Amino acid sequence: MASPSQTSTEARQDRASLVRMQSTRKPHRLGTSLRAMAGAAAKRPQETVGAVGRAAGELAKVALGRSAVEPAAGDRRFDDPAWRDNAVYKRVMQGHLALSRETLRLAGQLGLPAHEAARAKMILGIVADALAPTNVLPGNPAAIKRTIETGGLNLARGLAQLVDDWRHNGGMPAMVDESSFEVGENLAATPGDVVFRSEQLELIQYKPQTPDVAGTPLFIVPPQINKYYVWDLAPGRSLIEFLVQQGFQVFVVSWFNPTVAQADWDLPTYVTALEDAVGVAREVTRSDQVHLLGACSGGITSAALLAYLASKGRDWARSLTLLVSILDTDAIADSSMGLFAHLETLELARSMSGARGVLEGKDLAKVFAWLRPNELVFNYWINNYLMGRKPAAFDVLYWNADTTRLPARLHDDFLALLASNAFAQPGGVTVEGQALDLRDVRCDAYILGGRTDHITPWQGCYRTRELLGGNSEFVLTSSGHVQSIVNPPGNKRASFLTNARKHDTPDAFEQGATAHDGSWWPHLAAWLRARSDADRRAPRQAGSKRHPPLCAAPGDYVKQRC
Repeated sequence: MASPSQTSTEARQDRASLVRMQSTRKPHRLGTSLRAMAGAAAKRPQETVGAVGRAAGELAKVALGRSAVEPAAGDRRFDDPAWRDNAVYKRVMQGHLALSRETLRLAGQLGLPAHEAARAKMILGIVADALAPTNVLPGNPAAIKRTIETGGLNLARGLAQLVDDWRHNGGMPAMVDESSFEVGENLAATPGDVVFRSEQLELIQYKPQTPDVAGTPLFIVPPQINKYYVWDLAPGRSLIEFLVQQGFQVFVVSWFNPTVAQADWDLPTYVTALEDAVGVAREVTRSDQVHLLGACSGGITSAALLAYLASKGRDWARSLTLLVSILDTDAIADSSMGLFAHLETLELARSMSGARGVLEGKDLAKVFAWLRPNELVFNYWINNYLMGRKPAAFDVLYWNADTTRLPARLHDDFLALLASNAFAQPGGVTVEGQALDLRDVRCDAYILGGRTDHITPWQGCYRTRELLGGNSEFVLTSSGHVQSIVNPPGNKRASFLTNARKHDTPDAFEQGATAHDGSWWPHLAAWLRARSDADRRAPRQAGSKRHPPLCAAPGDYVKQRC
């Protein structure tokens, strides 16, 4: 594969593409929040003494066997019967839970500003989860039983996996058995061709699977920090496969995995790269407009692209679909992602990306994992090291582990967006000298949020409706961040809400919403169909004379490894 040519320093300077994002708030750091809590505890001794007294009282009940403390619903750490039937284990569990809950309660009673209290609770929660008795062999009855059953082989296997993870996974427990998957074979297997390649991206056009296709093509923009095939997982779990089978002409961007040589690629770099790729899709399909669909940071870039095109008078989008994307970042100021945005973890990541030129995807994955430590860290610690089992072979987790890098400049731009809430300010972002205003994006919008999304809270996704200039349809799924996208028909646990009535707040949306069982994919397909040009005969071959096929999907860029 020929690697992209490096852009010269002079050419990069000639672009004069700056993202103007003036932060009006000082960054909140972990140390600041903890010091604020310590100071508040010293100034309000009555609350502190009260918390100590309540904790001591509850511990006395635990010791006497009179405590009613139980794990929260869904906390599977204490599922083993020993935590209920064995008096010692029951007391250990109740003591840990009592101390954890009283500590978190105190953090909310010290009169701290809401954001400081939330940050303090978050870090205290991580510490409490790390100190759970289930994380060590003596405190985990299920692991003790397995040790007896295997004669200690589980611990030997666990030690081997611990060493391997320390050497090859940055010290984090592996989440997936990677030996079961291969991109292009049982992942990213929908037939298609790369019809355009630039420094930043490959553009894949998928082969039609119906005699006729919708007259308006669909153009998908994945996040820059992940590979595109979350849209094209295993057959039957692929949104791209589903939409192709519904008669859509589908294009997807596969991002180049940047190195230090691309450290100065910024948000404008990606916006203008998408502009070129959308132009190719329009030329190949002979369509004036496309349906643009983006998720997470790809949704941010998609919105910036349409605002940029609007500033130039280019009406290239029939609709905009944003999945689990937040543009009004005030909406996540007190969410788990908002809390982490200015903690030392991400600030360290900023320093690392600045020093190295790129932010390794695995480093950012660690940040997201610590947002839900019980599920994404200690669950695998116990499975891999104490139980001595291999992690499961699950396609989403394989994709999650198959990370890419983020250029230092783009990383810095995203953090600046988060700090300044620039998209909520007309002209707050500038690309190629064009001041952007999301109110100029007047096409219809389909906005999706996930009820249990811990990265982009659905209430924040909802607020995008206030920024765009056109009509919008908001849909709320019952899933989390990635599961909201990977939501194929046939999932009996899936459901979603819609609301055709007038509403202007998340609460009003919920109060008047209609519940639907199953996946939202068919709902999106119908929504796109209603906004597409008349069907036409499916093309017999990919590309065009100007843009002939370069290679078969999934292309070359997706195979680049960190």
